[in-house]
Amino acid sequence: MRVDYINPFTVSAFSVLKDLFKEVKDAEVKQGQISLKSTTKTIMGVAAMVGLAGDVEGRVLLDMSKETALAVAGVMNGGEKFTVFDELAKATIQELANIITAQAVTKLHDLGFKFDLTPPALFTGENMEVSTNLGEVEALIVPIELGPYGKIEVNIAIRERVK
Repeated sequence: MRVDYINPFTVSAFSVLKDLFKEVKDAEVKQGQISLKSTTKTIMGVAAMVGLAGDVEGRVLLDMSKETALAVAGVMNGGEKFTVFDELAKATIQELANIITAQAVTKLHDLGFKFDLTPPALFTGENMEVSTNLGEVEALIVPIELGPYGKIEVNIAIRERVK
């Protein structure tokens, strides 16, 4: 897994979340310890996944608890209080995935990489596993702490396209 593919996603996720939570009381946005894991992962409750195809293939997964998803949806909707993970909350988390991946893809296109994105797919539930058939590729996990609002794990599994 090449760092030049991954770095734009981690930088974009941190930047977008830091900007989103800059006015929120008690929300200190910090990047946690990066780790590598199997591409098969049990989600924390809510995950938005964007697929990549072209010069690279793989996926980017934003994984969080339902409580964190509700908090993020509230912040993104002007401080609205969400207590139910309804259609607006779901669409908001998908939009977060769009914003983060769009920034990363723009950076990668500027570096000469060419690929397309799938629209974000949203997964919710307990004990759900998300698997990617990418062979020997491990997923890079970048936790982003949001203070009392929880954390979002940016889970990136990307490889150069096998030709």
